Amino acid sequence: MGKVVALIGAGGKMGCRIADNLKASAYDMKYVETGERGIAQLAQRGWVPTAQEEAVPEADIVIMAVPDIRIGAVAASVAPLMKSGAMMILLDPAAAYLNQLPDRADVAYFVSHPCHPPVFNDETSPEARRDYFGGVKAKQAIVCALVQGGDAAYATGEAMAKEMFAPVFRSHRITLEQMAILEPTMAETVSSMLATLMREAMDEAVNRGVPYEAARDFMLGHVHIQLAIVFGEAGNPFSDACKIAIEYGKRFMIQPDWRRLFEPSSVYEQIDVMLHPEKLNPTG
Repeated sequence: MGKVVALIGAGGKMGCRIADNLKASAYDMKYVETGERGIAQLAQRGWVPTAQEEAVPEADIVIMAVPDIRIGAVAASVAPLMKSGAMMILLDPAAAYLNQLPDRADVAYFVSHPCHPPVFNDETSPEARRDYFGGVKAKQAIVCALVQGGDAAYATGEAMAKEMFAPVFRSHRITLEQMAILEPTMAETVSSMLATLMREAMDEAVNRGVPYEAARDFMLGHVHIQLAIVFGEAGNPFSDACKIAIEYGKRFMIQPDWRRLFEPSSVYEQIDVMLHPEKLNPTG
């Protein structure tokens, strides 16, 4: 039997994704889940949960498949149970970036996050082309950061991450600070916001009389070629008139100092607000 792995939150959405990918691995899996729905999800797969107090002390690797907002509290109960030399793997940099992990110098802390299948890919099967999240049929890259531990610990964590998020075509080793820049700042604060704005723009066109299907086809087709141009896939630039429209839109909608979102103090604030949403709109 291989390394013992305790999967915390095994019956949740992310926990089930990971559990499904690791079910045929050589790891000795321990599924930790207390929620009624999560336990039912495990039962559907023929698995029985193990108590945290039993699973964690045996584990060589502890995977934290719990919501970001709960990582600090759950880690506080899990880390003291870990044996010396074990590793905790987190799926998001937020808690580690805010120094919410317990002080355990004798364990390794590792973070990995999927990049998700890229827009431009070579997938041919319908199942892979519709695997938007990744970890099922479509190939994706991953990013990994060693928060605490040596090179051997990094190798262990990366090997596990490649299996958790398989199929993986590339793995990037970056720092915790760089991962925080990628998410939330680049991928959520900026990119997800712009994607949401594009949908709102489409809805506004519909509200002003454009048929829904026409607006959707026009938007998604243009998004495809726009991304291909901007990211160097198409081999041709925007038209001169389009370049003028882009500058007009920037001046109308984008603050000139938007890049300050990438300053360390702003990255910290974004993560802090995400974990403490009440700070976004304080009352009183």
